[in-house]
Amino acid sequence: MILALESSCDDTCAAVVTHDGELRANVISSQGVHDAYGGVVPEVASRHHLELANLVVEDALRQAAITLDDVSLVAATAGPGLVGALLVGLSTAKGIAAARGLPLCPVDHLQGHVAANFLRLEDLRPLEPPFLCLIASGGHTFLARVEDHASFTVLGATLDDAAGEAIDKGARLLGLPFPGGPHLERLAAGGDPHAHAFPTAEKVAGLDFSFAGLKTALLYRVRDLGEEAAQAQAADLAASYQRAIVEQLARRCERALEQTALPALALGGGVAANGPLRERLAGLGVPLTVPPRALCTDNAAMIGSAARFLPAVPFPEHLALDAYPTGSRGL
Repeated sequence: MILALESSCDDTCAAVVTHDGELRANVISSQGVHDAYGGVVPEVASRHHLELANLVVEDALRQAAITLDDVSLVAATAGPGLVGALLVGLSTAKGIAAARGLPLCPVDHLQGHVAANFLRLEDLRPLEPPFLCLIASGGHTFLARVEDHASFTVLGATLDDAAGEAIDKGARLLGLPFPGGPHLERLAAGGDPHAHAFPTAEKVAGLDFSFAGLKTALLYRVRDLGEEAAQAQAADLAASYQRAIVEQLARRCERALEQTALPALALGGGVAANGPLRERLAGLGVPLTVPPRALCTDNAAMIGSAARFLPAVPFPEHLALDAYPTGSRGL
């Protein structure tokens, strides 16, 4: 059995995955305390991880009906993410592995998002490479060619804000709570997506993304309308803003599929929960795979899935492992 931990941001997660990809337990403890601040506070997140790490591990073992005696490999997110938060999960994993002389597999968070597609689930078969994968979350947005289970090549990435970050900031400009994704989608459902013209970064070359200009365009539109008119047109603004994000993501995917001729598309990251995005990508002419929502947002199951295909570090060498805030691919 593989015991995996994930603590890159504000979710404290533990999971149990078999070596053939069967998911036995997936525990996610979200820190709702950040809602009051309008965003994640790193120090607060780290302190809550300290309080929750052992509890989520115990819960995962209980749900999987196993003990630590059944664990043969420990895995943890090493980065990218908030360093203080990452260190809590990685240190917890080191302690468990060291106490039993087990190997530890440090997993890149982004590799984990891709590897969520390799899990064996009741209602979803594992997706076999090669395929195109779009990861869109609050911290990362990129397109990748997945060549095999252990590696992928980035084809395009955001030059500034991530898609989820743009959604949260746009929602805040419209007076919506954090996290903004579900609130913006709910408001947009009652609006006209063509009421306002927002940029989709068509001048950005290749397969890269850019959302900073879109966020600024919404800011200026709200200011120009004035508070009363902006409130009256909130649904139209939300729908038009959401459409601009969905269209940019979809057009880059369409362009990448044309350039690579890859046979399938996978979607991951928290933005994968967006209904209009799913509908738009489903119409691109290739099979679309979207893991369940709990496996799209930050979770430890994807970390355990990735660990199946990555080299593990034996004890005591893994005690020297460190966390890193930015991925090796610069994402």
